[in-house]
Amino acid sequence: MGLLERVSTLIRANINDMVDRAEDPEKMIKQVILDMENQYLQVKTQVAVSIADQHMLEKKWRENEDSGKDWMRKAETAVDKSKDDLARAALDRFQTSQRLAQSYREQVDDQKLQVETLKGALVKLEQKLDEAKSKRDLLLARHRRGIALGKGRQLQERHVRPPQGPRASHRSCGHRRSRVVDRRRRRETNASGSRRRGRPPACRFEGPPWPAGEGGLRARKA
Repeated sequence: MGLLERVSTLIRANINDMVDRAEDPEKMIKQVILDMENQYLQVKTQVAVSIADQHMLEKKWRENEDSGKDWMRKAETAVDKSKDDLARAALDRFQTSQRLAQSYREQVDDQKLQVETLKGALVKLEQKLDEAKSKRDLLLARHRRGIALGKGRQLQERHVRPPQGPRASHRSCGHRRSRVVDRRRRRETNASGSRRRGRPPACRFEGPPWPAGEGGLRARKA
């Protein structure tokens, strides 16, 4: 990817969206700003190089223009002196200089367009860099606030669970009532048992297994 393509990608980048989707927004926005600063320095350097190349091409263009004019004067002088061979040679050099001058002129035009394009990209990148720096603290604060609100909602959902529906609520209430009734019955059963253990047990006597009377008394003593 060329320099201008990388710069164009950075200029079109949506910083807000990048922060929202990043796992580590603080690290991400720092990296974006660092990339912009690096690209800004490269574009600024390329602008300076392109301007220098433009000046060099303009110099070559003027040199060939001047050289062509000089060879044309020499050709005219040779014609005046009836030196046809020198005149033809001077005209050939004139045409060569003209072709070179035309070629350099076209390169100058292309170079000027490139310089203007790089300057425009440099201005836009500088604006995007300033925007990223100005939004850095704001975007990070907004992201941290969103994380804090999300954690708060999670904690609230843990402590307050929503009902699972009318049937589930009815079953839950019936189950609680059943447990209360069972505990009440167990308490009543335990209390009744405690009262029975507190009284002497009733004796059931249907009669002695020996005969009644004196003989029976002696038999019981024996």
